[in-house]
Formats: sequence, structure tokens, C-alpha cells
Amino acid sequence: MGKIKAWAKNLKQQIFVLYLANKDERVPWYAKLFTACVVAYAFSPIDLIPDFIPIIGYLDDIIIVPIGIMFAIKMIPNEVILECEVKAEEMMKNGKPKNWIVGSLIIMLWSIIMLWVILKVYQLFN
Repeated sequence: MGKIKAWAKNLKQQIFVLYLANKDERVPWYAKLFTACVVAYAFSPIDLIPDFIPIIGYLDDIIIVPIGIMFAIKMIPNEVILECEVKAEEMMKNGKPKNWIVGSLIIMLWSIIMLWVILKVYQLFN
């Protein structure tokens, strides 16, 4: 159980590293775009596979997020990662950052997507 907690803590710290790296001007635009998607998905309360579905509901948290983090870290220069790791460790000690604007945008985006899907399904059956 201790290994799982350490893995989860490391995963959370890597998400903060990506969050901080996304603000650095030394990171290429394509890496910023990919990193923003990974961080938004990790922080999003909505998953591709809902968690209430037994077993496979947690697959996106266990597989998709770590793979996205791995690819994002490979796109970012090493010196940026090292600097952001120090900042992320400090941030985790002081508490998570709260960005209500971005959180609201994520929820609004998911709501628009869900509304679009509902409308398409409704049109399909009528």
C-alpha cells in the first residue's frame, strides 16, 4: 500500500511540474499545447471512462494520465523540468494552486461537448 501512495504522490507532483513548465517560455508551443491537455485532463472532474464503471473506470487514471505525463515530460527541456520539480515540491508543501477560471473553462468545455453529443443522439433517433 505504501508503494501505491508513493506512486500517486509522484504522479501528482509530475502534474504540478507540467503545470509550471507550461508557463515557461523555453517550452516549445507544441509541448505547451500537449501539456495543457494532459494537465487539464488530469485536473478535470470528468473522465473519458466514468469511475463508477467497475475496473475499467479507473483505467484512464492508471494508464492514460501517466502515459500523457511521460510524453509531455519528454517534450520539455531537461533544465525546465529540473527547475519545475523544485517549484512543484515547494508548491505541494504549501498546498495546491487554485485557478477557478481555468476550472470553470474546463467544466464549460465538457458541458458543451456533452450537450453536443446529446443533441446528436437526439437527432439520430428522431
